[in-house]
Amino acid sequence: MAAENEQQRKSSSVSDMGAWAMNVISSVGIIMANKQLMSSSGFSFSFATTLTGFHFALTALVGFVSNATGLSASKHVPLWELIWFSVVANVSIAAMNFSLMLNSVGFYQISKLSMIPVVCVMEWILHSKRYSREVKVAVVVVVVGVGICTVTDVKVNAKGFICACVAIFSSSLQQILIGSLQKKYSIGSFELLSKTAPIQALSLLVAGPFVDYLLSGKFILNYNMSSGCFVFILLSCALAVFCNISQYLCIGRFSAVSFQVIGHMKTVCILTLGWLLFDSAMTFKNVSGMFVAIVGMVIYSWAMELEKRSNLAAKALNSVKHSLTEEEFQLLKEGVETTQSKDVELGGYTKA
Repeated sequence: MAAENEQQRKSSSVSDMGAWAMNVISSVGIIMANKQLMSSSGFSFSFATTLTGFHFALTALVGFVSNATGLSASKHVPLWELIWFSVVANVSIAAMNFSLMLNSVGFYQISKLSMIPVVCVMEWILHSKRYSREVKVAVVVVVVGVGICTVTDVKVNAKGFICACVAIFSSSLQQILIGSLQKKYSIGSFELLSKTAPIQALSLLVAGPFVDYLLSGKFILNYNMSSGCFVFILLSCALAVFCNISQYLCIGRFSAVSFQVIGHMKTVCILTLGWLLFDSAMTFKNVSGMFVAIVGMVIYSWAMELEKRSNLAAKALNSVKHSLTEEEFQLLKEGVETTQSKDVELGGYTKA
């Protein structure tokens, strides 16, 4: 039995690593593809919101094919919950884009870093979830490390601050909803994604061009599409399918906080690849911040493993206590019945 449990634990660990690896690789890949797609030295395709609509359209198509061929099962989720989730997710995408446009890069990075404590507070309010001291320390170390290597100039204005607050709240709520909907309706990550993707795709493809016009002053219908740009859009969409699936998978298997922490691992990877592939500057400040962030992630992994083992030990102890109580009750019950039987026999013998 112990060997079987150990085998299951190892199998689960391999699956966890696979989910994380898929998310990190696809996320870093899509950012690199989008950098080439949107930069002035690339194809200058500055329609980020519409591009996200393309991402979800391909994801919805993959989900439809999977359901039609029986590769995945479709479970019922109320339509109003799917619409509510899609509204929150789309507001998150638009608010993030507006925040980046209206604020400095430094303040934008600070707003992204603040999502971890916001998610912690929201999970505490919504789900009464508490975190160990080790997890809190690890989160602080990660935030400080990423802050050191990414935050430079910090400029903010009233409109940008409001957009940043909306982006932080909606993004945090979206990630919490992914986990809670999966648990509430016992639905898999891909099944949930295949239900929300069509709604998000439709709404983003309708509203996206107008949002992008407000952001860039350009309309997508006036853009001259080249074959190279079309190839990179397809590549971006294909990577987005894996990125979306792995996001839902990671949050479903772990938590929104864990997803945020691993997200900053992607930031470290992007900075490193930018230095290797695009000749981006790499200063001592960047390197030291990345080192601190990696140390924080190692501490977080250790703290989560510690918490997981503690929870398993607590469950095993409760199970043993429950089992002993039942056995004691049965022994007590058998003892009472035996005593009653002997009393009857003894009484009969006396009367005789």
